[in-house]
Amino acid sequence: MSGGPLPDWACWREGPAWTLGAEEEVMLLDPEDWSLAQCAPEVLESLPPELVDHIDGETHRSTLELRSDPHPDAGSLCDQLMSLRHGLAAAVTARGMRAGAAGLHGCTTWADTKVTESPRYDIVHDSMRVLARREPTFGLHLHVGVTDREEAVRLSNRLRAHLPILLALSANSPFWQGRDTGMRSARTPLFQGFPRVGVPRAFADYRDWVEAVDVLVRCGAVPEPSFLWWDVRLQPRFGTVEVRVLDAQTEVADTMALVALFQSVSRLELLEGHTSERLLDSPEALAENRFLAARDGMDAALLDPAGGRLVPARDALAELLEACAPHAEALGCAAELALVDELARSSGADRQLSLAREGGPSAAMAGLARAFLAPPPSELAPAPSKPEASRPASRPPAAA
Repeated sequence: MSGGPLPDWACWREGPAWTLGAEEEVMLLDPEDWSLAQCAPEVLESLPPELVDHIDGETHRSTLELRSDPHPDAGSLCDQLMSLRHGLAAAVTARGMRAGAAGLHGCTTWADTKVTESPRYDIVHDSMRVLARREPTFGLHLHVGVTDREEAVRLSNRLRAHLPILLALSANSPFWQGRDTGMRSARTPLFQGFPRVGVPRAFADYRDWVEAVDVLVRCGAVPEPSFLWWDVRLQPRFGTVEVRVLDAQTEVADTMALVALFQSVSRLELLEGHTSERLLDSPEALAENRFLAARDGMDAALLDPAGGRLVPARDALAELLEACAPHAEALGCAAELALVDELARSSGADRQLSLAREGGPSAAMAGLARAFLAPPPSELAPAPSKPEASRPASRPPAAA
């Protein structure tokens, strides 16, 4: 393909910059024992019309994905996610179940897992084999609109340095198979068993990125590019850069904080080029920081190749928030960005560990259900209490 026309799938869809989209993977729970309920297809069949375009199945039968429309800011995006949660909660409660969100279900095992039957997930199952039968993971995927495809590559390259902070803040999976893993995000190493995951390399330009992906498509390794599950990836058909490193968040307020930080960091990097080039040029440091963030959350100390030292994640976050402040003001998400401080003090993993001290991991799973509809702070609370009607989206977020 070198020098020739790009494949059809690589046509970049231009749209307004900084728009946001999200997908959050949520779990279905059986309130009798708070185990995973393996009945996503039945729930999908019973959804009211206004939810059909925004809720879909995933690899495992215990998982549903909530998918937003494009939004200009963090507040309106999370208003819709809150509304979708209310709609889903009503649908699953009518069937005797509950919904919850975290990076992992802390008590389930591979033997409890059932794979969804569909053409896409049949491919996943056939190619992954036993990996597709491992415990399901639950992620939060965020999109930001980038008008120019070369700028999108530049942003993707630079966001690699921020993945550890985003992961540390989102860490929400301390339990696995009923035990404390010592990790804040056990989802991260568990999902690492899949191919085509982790931090991608830097790409010289858009053609370099397309050629790297297209060789997998042309050679038959993947049917199409969405089967690459890198921590940050381009989505040409939507004109977005997508970050996939985040654990699913138990409360919408935490999602709101992460969305505001992601949008502000994206603008900061494209307009100012904030990140140290020494860090960007060190794949070893990027990979190590990712592991440290998954292990220790916001208690991590991260590698700073430029200074030849370890920097506490909290110090790195404070410096980043200061740099992001004017961009948050320009984007209209300063109030949402302020929620990051509280998330840094008490992550989803911290709250699960606190609940489990008295009742074990099962008590933490019950807590996920109780907090699923917890509203954001009153000054940021969304107005609608019912699911929004489906509205046309010229550039919806991608399916996972």
